[in-house]
Amino acid sequence: MSQPTHSSKPTTHYALPTPILDLLTQYLQEQVTPTIKIDPEQLAYRWIGGENGHLSPLAVNLFLSLDDLQGIERQKSKLIQNTRQFLKGYPANHVLMTGTRGAGKSSLIRALLQAYHSEGLRIIEIARDDLQVLDKIRAAIKALPVDCGCRYIVYCDDLAFNGQDESYRALKSVLDGALDSEQDKLLVYATSNRRRLLPQMMKDNLDIYNGQTDEVNPYETIDETVSLSDRFGLSLTFHPMDQQTYLQIIQHYLILEQQKILANTDMTLEVSSEDGNLPDAIRADALRWASERGGRSGRVAYQFSRYWSGKTQLAIEDSKR
Repeated sequence: MSQPTHSSKPTTHYALPTPILDLLTQYLQEQVTPTIKIDPEQLAYRWIGGENGHLSPLAVNLFLSLDDLQGIERQKSKLIQNTRQFLKGYPANHVLMTGTRGAGKSSLIRALLQAYHSEGLRIIEIARDDLQVLDKIRAAIKALPVDCGCRYIVYCDDLAFNGQDESYRALKSVLDGALDSEQDKLLVYATSNRRRLLPQMMKDNLDIYNGQTDEVNPYETIDETVSLSDRFGLSLTFHPMDQQTYLQIIQHYLILEQQKILANTDMTLEVSSEDGNLPDAIRADALRWASERGGRSGRVAYQFSRYWSGKTQLAIEDSKR
């Protein structure tokens, strides 16, 4: 009996249009998590590019020393102590620095790197909106060789959340909520102008007091808003600066500038009077400068020192023409 014959039909190949292929390629690339590689020789990185971004090496300027940061001795001492414990492999805490703007919170991070990079301190800077990649960074640090002597501070500046923001949960899990969050090579140092990172609404308290809430345990909502701050084992508060400290910081920066000038020229800046304080003219300009900027702080003092030093050097140069 003869077998039935099947006529073979030619196979048709369909090609997607180029624009669709490009969109598909872009989509697949966005879904693939790039491998994060960390070079222990690199002093600092910054995460850029959102959830599917990468660590970008930073060219670090190590000119700022811990001695340059004055008027915050108590906070500086506690931060140094915690960081040294961390670098030695002893137990140490995550750190939250809060308080008035321009007080030196961010500068302390840069000064720590200047002081301790030779002992293995490294910095990874991450924005608040990119906190969802913390687990990826943590995994990359964990994958470093066992004999790697570097320890990493993940630094987040101006940390704060609104009531609808869910990205804070990623930070909570890294701080102490996840089972594997306790690591000896990673700490989180964050700064914020707010003591409570999540907003506490007056209406929430009023609703509880007036019995106008549908929650069986309404105080758990309030606990949720404060639990994030509580996960930082060390909390440092920075207060407004008094006038004497403000003027001392200005004089310190002007003396440093004078030393740099003398190393290159014979130009002299008169930054100290006979009693060792700022001359009256500089003092009056400095107080006026702070008044125009709404208050005294280390940042305002530094900005004034640059203004006065540059203006004075230019005037001396012009007078020689």
